[in-house]
Amino acid sequence: MLDRFVDEEISVGDYVLTGGELPALVLADSLSRMLPGVLSSDECFELESHYSGLLEYPQYTRPEEWRGEKVPDVLLSGHHANIEKWRREQAIRITNLRRPDILEDAELSKKEQAFLISLRSED
Repeated sequence: MLDRFVDEEISVGDYVLTGGELPALVLADSLSRMLPGVLSSDECFELESHYSGLLEYPQYTRPEEWRGEKVPDVLLSGHHANIEKWRREQAIRITNLRRPDILEDAELSKKEQAFLISLRSED
């Protein structure tokens, strides 16, 4: 009965696999990482997708330019408040594009709500 519940109620994506072993591993990994001591610190999951009710913002590494794509200037500025604002807006933008349904429960400031409205009016 449990395998039927997991198969019908918990989706790991829109695709078919040969068996239930891989989805079971995905479920076990996603749950166990929330247990104390599994990850090195709480920050490891607090900054990731879904923890704040939003998908995660884009991540960049070195070099600053690769194949014509550049790291946004704000991320190179060293201005922590502007970087945090950019990250939050990007998280809202990505969530709006990929999972607008979870924005209903996200805690957004009035400025963030206005940003979301402006995003949706662009469409």
